[in-house]
Amino acid sequence: MTLRFDKLGVVIAAISAYAAFAAPFATFRANRIVPGQARSILEALPAATGTLLLAIIVAAALIALFRTPLALRLAASVVTLAALALLIGVAGTFLTPAGNTFARVSPASGFWILIFAFTLLLADVLTRLNLSPLARVGVLVVAALTIGLLLISGSWNDLSILKEYANRADSFWAEGSKHVTLALGSLLAAVVVGLPLGILCHRIERLRAGVLNVLNIIQTIPSIALFGLLIAPLGWVATHVPGAAALGIRGIGTAPAFVALFLYSLLPVVANTVVGLAGVPRAANDAARGMGMTERQRLFGVEFPLAFPVILTGIRIVLVQNIGLATIAALIGGGGFGVFVFQGVGQTAMDLVLLGAVPTVALAFAAAIILDAVIEMTATKRRVETA
Repeated sequence: MTLRFDKLGVVIAAISAYAAFAAPFATFRANRIVPGQARSILEALPAATGTLLLAIIVAAALIALFRTPLALRLAASVVTLAALALLIGVAGTFLTPAGNTFARVSPASGFWILIFAFTLLLADVLTRLNLSPLARVGVLVVAALTIGLLLISGSWNDLSILKEYANRADSFWAEGSKHVTLALGSLLAAVVVGLPLGILCHRIERLRAGVLNVLNIIQTIPSIALFGLLIAPLGWVATHVPGAAALGIRGIGTAPAFVALFLYSLLPVVANTVVGLAGVPRAANDAARGMGMTERQRLFGVEFPLAFPVILTGIRIVLVQNIGLATIAALIGGGGFGVFVFQGVGQTAMDLVLLGAVPTVALAFAAAIILDAVIEMTATKRRVETA
């Protein structure tokens, strides 16, 4: 049997070869702010362990390179990712001098490139397997549980990001709570306002163009600029409106961040509501009218259920967008994971930046997968019901 090259596999194999043999696997620093010293896989791990990891990477890259069975590609990606996750913790312990609490060991570019390459291979396999929505959520849960077990086991405790977390555990969870509250709260407010507004825009054509144009203009304003523009009016409200300050409304802090995220969220919700309602088949409305349904009954019993997958797609866009944008709220005292990002930038401590960036990316990724699954299940259910 002749083995043929896989196009994506060629890219993965090339990236893996560079990351494994040319790029640094870990970085050692005597303390958290001094320049780091790059370490290759063989330098960052005990000799036998480093050789084993290189063998795993080479074998997995060869499996990816050729058109091999999906089961073999799945096993190769999972084993390699698991080995990388376990052994980066070993590198932290191996490179940290005994009893030294100041030294910092961080994953370097080679580690992150390898994670990217084999995550790409895993994603390609899962796409080809055409998993059901629930199965994709199951994969996400398994991955989350695995990472949780690694954190609980202490395997990563000698890595610098975990040392930064240990020094800020209480504030990490407090800022995380603020981050999620900002993202979800502004989304909920946008849904409450955006859905009725989208229905009105669908019903009243003259209103539609004006509202969507205004929301488009808001969407083009840079996030930092919008946060800044809201400081003055909210400060005035806090000073002149009785009780506003007691409710937490002021020029800086959570209030301007919440309002800015709310404004950014309106366009996807309103636009997708309009598009979803416009896409409802005329035959469905005609049948509903023939049954004697009122306009309100048609809206909630026919149009809205059929448009729901499209509306949910807008909500997905908003949630992923807000999780990322909430990071900027730290610049105006709004809290969230951005606190660690900007503290790290100010202190030239990249591990502190990662402490804020990694959970933000993880939350956005998880939200996208879960809502994609919900959208697909909802769309499938609607197709079955209308068939």
